[in-house]
Amino acid sequence: MNNFHNLIFMTLKRIIKHFLYFTMISSTISCNLFKKTAEKNFWLTNPDQSFLFQKQTKDFKSVKYNNLLPAITINSDETFQTIDGFGFTLTGGSALVINRMDSLSRNKLLKNLFCTNSNNIGISYLRLSIGSSDLDDHVFTYNDLPEGETDTAMLKFSLDPDRRNLIPLLKEILAINPDILILSSPWSPPVWMKTNKNSKGGSLLLEYYSAYAKYFIRYIEEMKKEGVRIDAITIQNEPLHPGNNPSLFMLAAEQAQFIKQSLGPAFRKADLKTKIILYDHNADRPDYAISILNDPEAKKYVDGSAFHLYGGHIDSLTRVHLAHPDKNLYFTEQWISAPGNFAEDLSWHVKNLIIGAPRNWSRTVLEWNLASDPLQNPHTEGGCTQCLGAVTIDGNQVIQNPAYYIIAHASKFVRPGSVRIHSTIPLNLPNVAFLSTDKKPIIIVLNEGKAAQNFLIRYKNKTYKSVLKPGAVGTYTL
Repeated sequence: MNNFHNLIFMTLKRIIKHFLYFTMISSTISCNLFKKTAEKNFWLTNPDQSFLFQKQTKDFKSVKYNNLLPAITINSDETFQTIDGFGFTLTGGSALVINRMDSLSRNKLLKNLFCTNSNNIGISYLRLSIGSSDLDDHVFTYNDLPEGETDTAMLKFSLDPDRRNLIPLLKEILAINPDILILSSPWSPPVWMKTNKNSKGGSLLLEYYSAYAKYFIRYIEEMKKEGVRIDAITIQNEPLHPGNNPSLFMLAAEQAQFIKQSLGPAFRKADLKTKIILYDHNADRPDYAISILNDPEAKKYVDGSAFHLYGGHIDSLTRVHLAHPDKNLYFTEQWISAPGNFAEDLSWHVKNLIIGAPRNWSRTVLEWNLASDPLQNPHTEGGCTQCLGAVTIDGNQVIQNPAYYIIAHASKFVRPGSVRIHSTIPLNLPNVAFLSTDKKPIIIVLNEGKAAQNFLIRYKNKTYKSVLKPGAVGTYTL
């Protein structure tokens, strides 16, 4: 009888395994059905949440031109930068809370996040931490050693801290969208490389520059073995903020020296295609990026610069572009504080990030952490305690927060390879326009006025009319 029960159990286990595999494969196939931008669609989010990134069947129609209404004119002949994608940081904490879901609930969430068909939002770009960020449940690197030990040859390097949650989840995501681009950023080197031998603050010791370059290379190579291609790395998350846990203080001159002395030559010798991106901090210090790019020996190894907006103004990115137009720009992080203020968060983030960053030459827009639990956990001791995830995971329940809708307004339709194009900006109607990969115009519009606004969108010889409530956001595909 025991053998019979074991046979029944093993048979059911195989059936469930095959069912789950078929469900995942079916999800992947259905993700790929959405190939082209549908014509003349309007997706709306209202600040009162009466509509949350929902397709509209009215309030967007073809009309005759009327010069009494403000008009946004799109010119697809005037092009700017190519777009790499829109998305979030997949922190170790995000991976942990998502992995706690049962497999069917998790697959449903991942399909919603990474597919483009139906009502899914099509995240196309992720940022990871190299080692822990402050939104992991503990501090770690991939080469943690007993006090007094060193490992300059990286013989003890191991991705094991991320094998339980992050890497398995990445593999599920890649099964849904194998083309997703990934940027990785360290919060701290191993403490034995640092002046203060601590995860928080301190600087990188000159004697370990070559060892740290090897650390980056091992990370990229070991992730590749796991089937995860790292498209780009930044050298240090927030190098002028040593108060986080983990963190590292790195002045511009130090970063330039590290690039030209160790990291750049090591990447070139290893024949890595992974991009090196510098800075990765606030827009109030464009001089940090410019000073490094002014050094020709550092510049030759660098793809571009990354920015956050906890300080400064988004148009600082254009200052960097004008100083070095041959180098790319990326927007890589902005948080929303729990519990969130939907109307204010929607308006500020859409204006400054979704609209402002691409208008100032950024190829990406990434919000901060993808997921957290209802108490904004996990985080390290001294890490962020109020970082609101794009989704809150409570068991198998998913709550979609402001950042989810903010990114959705761009990620679903402005796919990698889309190009920003010219559009005029009438009073109180900030906007940004793109030409999609199938050569259809897409425009994202915010009404920052205090009253509902009727307006026109003009493209080539056609005119369309729409209306947005104050604080509302619309994504239009023509």
